[in-house]
Amino acid sequence: MSFVNLLKRYNKILFIALLLITFLPQVTPAIALFMGLALALISGQAYPKLAKKTSKYLLQASVVGLGFGMNLHESLASGKEGMLFTIVSVVVVMVIGFFVGKWLRVDRKTAYLISSGTAICGGSAIAAVAPVVKADDNQMSVSLGTIFVLNAIALFIFPPIGHWLGMTQEQFGEWAAIAIHDTSSVVGAGEAFDRSYFPDAEGKALQIATLIKCTRALWIIPLALVTTLIFKEKNSKIYIPWFIFLFVLAMVANTYIALPTQVTGSIVWLAKKGLTITLFLIGSGLSVDVLRSVGIKPMIQGILLWIVIALLSLAVILL
Repeated sequence: MSFVNLLKRYNKILFIALLLITFLPQVTPAIALFMGLALALISGQAYPKLAKKTSKYLLQASVVGLGFGMNLHESLASGKEGMLFTIVSVVVVMVIGFFVGKWLRVDRKTAYLISSGTAICGGSAIAAVAPVVKADDNQMSVSLGTIFVLNAIALFIFPPIGHWLGMTQEQFGEWAAIAIHDTSSVVGAGEAFDRSYFPDAEGKALQIATLIKCTRALWIIPLALVTTLIFKEKNSKIYIPWFIFLFVLAMVANTYIALPTQVTGSIVWLAKKGLTITLFLIGSGLSVDVLRSVGIKPMIQGILLWIVIALLSLAVILL
């Protein structure tokens, strides 16, 4: 029996072993994602349905937990410019995405889903908009696959690029929140930047990235309403990201209620660890079939939109 076949045979055991390893303090979100990706691509998916469902709710709980480590007044003051970036970037990406998709002759619904995922918050935006546009399974898998692959790349390359450019924690947090799609990768990149380049400082990049990303994610609601008008579909269900409101409540509680620092500190630690586990589960859910289904044109659209939003937001932040 070959080594690869041996890994495939015991992939469930490997999954559990690697999941336990993610609890070690040395394992960063990027390492956890790589572990999950390697497991899925070499030995196959171990628990795809369980991993998908668990990662969704664990991510939401982790984001809410991070709110207990943030002060509302300081976060809003730091995130004012980021909120403006959010409004501009959402509009710009959706408009450019329309023309790029048309130019590449990407299926209209697939192009719209990729643009939505790039403009707001990756898979969450796609999941919210897809029922409104009546997207089929293939259109969903192609758009989600495109966004997921780019997210995985972003988590590895953004922190070193930010360091190379000499970005502060505040600048990197804003850039990551605007230029990276999914909340999981945004928060993961913020934590990786803090841990790698500012280990003795407060985790400002993580805090700002989380705040701006959650503000950006609220645009799911108006986007879904506008999408209903564009695609002329009535009675379509709109998915509201309720966990973002809980994240705000957590910040309010940490700001106005005298909670013991031991309690809030423990909650934040658990939230960061939950994020690491989330990224491992997301990585373990990737399959070769998803990569094959993406296709070159949707991926080109995703990359072009990603480059546009990354460069535009970078120019605004640094200039």
